[in-house]
Amino acid sequence: MKIDWDRRTCARKGHVTYAPDDPRLRIRLHADTALGDVWRCLRCGDFVLGEPHGAGPAGDAPLVPRGKVLRDLFILRFLAIERAVRGVFIVLVAVAVWKFSNSQDAVRRLFNEYLDVLRPVFKHFHYDLDHSPVVGSIQKAFGYRHSTLLLVAALLLAYALIELVEAVGLWYAKRWAEYLTVVATAAFLPLEIYELTEKVSYLKIATLVLNILAVLYIALAKRLFGLRGGRRAFEEERHSASLLEVEESAGVTV
Repeated sequence: MKIDWDRRTCARKGHVTYAPDDPRLRIRLHADTALGDVWRCLRCGDFVLGEPHGAGPAGDAPLVPRGKVLRDLFILRFLAIERAVRGVFIVLVAVAVWKFSNSQDAVRRLFNEYLDVLRPVFKHFHYDLDHSPVVGSIQKAFGYRHSTLLLVAALLLAYALIELVEAVGLWYAKRWAEYLTVVATAAFLPLEIYELTEKVSYLKIATLVLNILAVLYIALAKRLFGLRGGRRAFEEERHSASLLEVEESAGVTV
């Protein structure tokens, strides 16, 4: 069953009507009824009772996300949610590292006490905790200096801030956020590839593929860095799309 995203969005956000100055378009978007004037919605095409939300030249009509534009907005908001979740998680990790740096000795003693208790249990199942990679990594962390851990926490917070700023900008489809996302994501791709050479996991592969697709999609679809005509072509596309919204809703063939 095909979902009508245009009508679904109108049901959630409300209709968008516009009265163009061009009489040829205006008469196709407007109708008189027994209940009063009705105007055709620029998003879903349904007639809506009441005064239009705006009026003026057809070229100044609001760019209402519909069809491909609505799909692009959905993708950007999906990426925004993914960035926001990742940013919050990194903040939590940074806080954990900071707390660990302030109580490193106490955590080491507690860890060793639990290790002594759990060692016979794991030995019963033929698992040597003393040679466990996870245990070894934790014990190695106890040897880090306090200043090193604080630097790691600060770097994690900076990275989280970038992710959260990206999330807000992408949610509102800001062009600067699209540039920031492409640059920041592409900068970390070599590190993600290097991590795969160290240890392969489905999560790492999925993250790498998602980030590569995000970079390619945003750069090409939004015409960043001069691609596909650059910003001028992007703005011309938006302007013509604004006029096209009115013409399509009015049923005029371009």
